[in-house]
Amino acid sequence: AVMPMLRVGGMQLFRMENSDKSDKAFPRATQIAMGIAVLYLSFTALWAIMLWWAGMSQFDAIAHAMTTIATGGFSTKDASVGHFDSAAIDVIITLGMATGALPFILYLQMLRGRGRALFRDSQVRWFITIASSIILGLAFWHSETNAVPFLTALRYTSFNIVSVMTGTGYATTDYGLWGPFAVTVFFFVMFIGGCAGSTTCGVKIFRLQVLYEIAKVQLSHMLRPHGVFIAYYNRKPLSEDVTESVLSFFFLFVFCFIVLAAGLGAMGLDFITAVSSAGTAIANVGPGLGPIVGPSGNFATLPDGAKWLMSIGMLIGRLEVFTVLVLLFPAFWRD
Repeated sequence: AVMPMLRVGGMQLFRMENSDKSDKAFPRATQIAMGIAVLYLSFTALWAIMLWWAGMSQFDAIAHAMTTIATGGFSTKDASVGHFDSAAIDVIITLGMATGALPFILYLQMLRGRGRALFRDSQVRWFITIASSIILGLAFWHSETNAVPFLTALRYTSFNIVSVMTGTGYATTDYGLWGPFAVTVFFFVMFIGGCAGSTTCGVKIFRLQVLYEIAKVQLSHMLRPHGVFIAYYNRKPLSEDVTESVLSFFFLFVFCFIVLAAGLGAMGLDFITAVSSAGTAIANVGPGLGPIVGPSGNFATLPDGAKWLMSIGMLIGRLEVFTVLVLLFPAFWRD
């Protein structure tokens, strides 16, 4: 509700949820906030019941439901969700992470009678398409390369890809042992994130859509210099301030990632550990890559300075970059 009003990183695309009555789930922002809170708690309770039914204790079910819908990923077990070794639990949590990665405002619109609101949204369709394509492709590769039954490969791939893509950070297996291709896929997937208006972090799907539209327009201009081409999002033209905000956000996101990775490398971390730790911090994922900070490791052995750097990186990523960096400008405090 607040970020669109701050016009941060292209989020002004979603100002209509607060200002345009035709696209609002409720007439006032307070009602939207209350509706999202009730929906959030309802999802958490529902997933707690399902996890309890699937075999978790009541405490574990509640704890994991809270960090599944929140895409927070904190587990009560050292081995994360892999401790339970249950296909039913894997499926339930995978669906929960995907649920938390979609815009909550669209759930409210569905409850208010717009039954197709969720699936008519281009951001949701992109999220489902990207996640499904990566899961199926990696599952097939994992099955063929590592001689794993396809359904087993699909189970582990779907859980861990959705976990990393949404920034949840749960793990059921050490995917770092699958091979270099899998490690590369997981590295890039951690930056994607979910939809705007969800509980996820990362770059977010709508920004990838805007970047794609900008690139498409530029290519069209190169092919036909005198043509008139307009970038669209959700069947509406993109304004110049939105495209500039998204490009600025993407530049700063990459810049902060590079600075973090360089800083961690300067503290003696190897390349994989430094780069994946920087990525997982700014994208708020959880596990990194490699034997030290990968899904079977943790950050306990890293130097204190590295932990401070990663803490700053997590704040920058969670607060959409601009809202943190603007605090560094003297003009902000003078005004």
